[in-house]
Amino acid sequence: MPFALTLSAYVARRFATMAIIMILALTGLVALFDFIELLRRAATRADAGFGLVLTIAGLRLPYVMLQILPFGILLGGIIAFWRLARSSELVVARAAGVSAWGFLAGPVLVAVCLGVLSITVVSPLSAAMFSRAERLDATYLRNASGPAMLSGGRLWLRQADVGLDPGGTIIMAGRPELGRGSFLLRDVSLWRLSPTDRPLERVEAPAARLAEGAWTLENAVTFGANRQPGAPAMLVVPTTLTADRIEESFASPDTLSFWALPEFIQVLESSGFSAIRHRLHFHSLLSLPLLSAAMALMAAGFSMRQSRRGDVARTLGLGVAAGFSLFLLDKVAEEFGQAGNLPVELAAWVPSLAGLMLALALLLHLEDG
Repeated sequence: MPFALTLSAYVARRFATMAIIMILALTGLVALFDFIELLRRAATRADAGFGLVLTIAGLRLPYVMLQILPFGILLGGIIAFWRLARSSELVVARAAGVSAWGFLAGPVLVAVCLGVLSITVVSPLSAAMFSRAERLDATYLRNASGPAMLSGGRLWLRQADVGLDPGGTIIMAGRPELGRGSFLLRDVSLWRLSPTDRPLERVEAPAARLAEGAWTLENAVTFGANRQPGAPAMLVVPTTLTADRIEESFASPDTLSFWALPEFIQVLESSGFSAIRHRLHFHSLLSLPLLSAAMALMAAGFSMRQSRRGDVARTLGLGVAAGFSLFLLDKVAEEFGQAGNLPVELAAWVPSLAGLMLALALLLHLEDG
């Protein structure tokens, strides 16, 4: 037993070293291509200098690392296990009576820890830095920012806040303008709904400002059940929406940390926004430790084969191909999930479960034949 624990710790240390090196190397490679693309886009922008491009590329580094983590674990694990097999260390371990399941416990634990560390520590850092990078990109390289750019200049909101009508309120407006501490809408139409979604009244206003937990509608004209307009007046509508929440609802879920996603999803759904993208992103983060463990097992399954069969290039190629196949499966499942054709949980967890099943089947074939 002490020998098996010592061997597992040794293999885990070799695996962790190679996986971290590969994660950093792949992150640097992808960031380099991203930096070159940003330079190309900034070439036609007079106000976008080299320093700005370098800042945006640097702010995206944690995001790139989070995306590249499973492939770094896979490739690093393949190299680590291949080196152990080439030096006959795995052969000696098996001759001593230690099965693959014994010395793989350490590497799998390392992979799970890397996944947990990524979603609990790297994800909040990635969200904050990526959000800043997207703002700089939108301002200097795309000349657009905010909800007006993301929603095509029109904005639809639905709020179901405590203290309002049980059915909630729908707001439709044009030309949203985001200012410091406020959110201004132009050409506002507001509908109050019954619990059965029957319109109770309509309010038309040239502008509405969101500040201090309430919408303030200027010169609002109210149309009641008799469809007769009332006199123009200022109308205050309480709300729990904030300017940041409205803007973030149109932004990428990658700009929100793992810890902030559950509460934000609840706010989105209660406000009438679609939270499918955010729920899918949240479950994808939750499945990352399982996907990391699957990649570690898959790396062992493919790289240990060369100790019995000498075709190293073929073995490594099969491992890389399996990793990219899982990547394609993940993207296809994500598209189906965002379209609503698959349940969000299924779309997020299928790639991880498929990778785990493939790795276990391969290892069972190698060990138990």
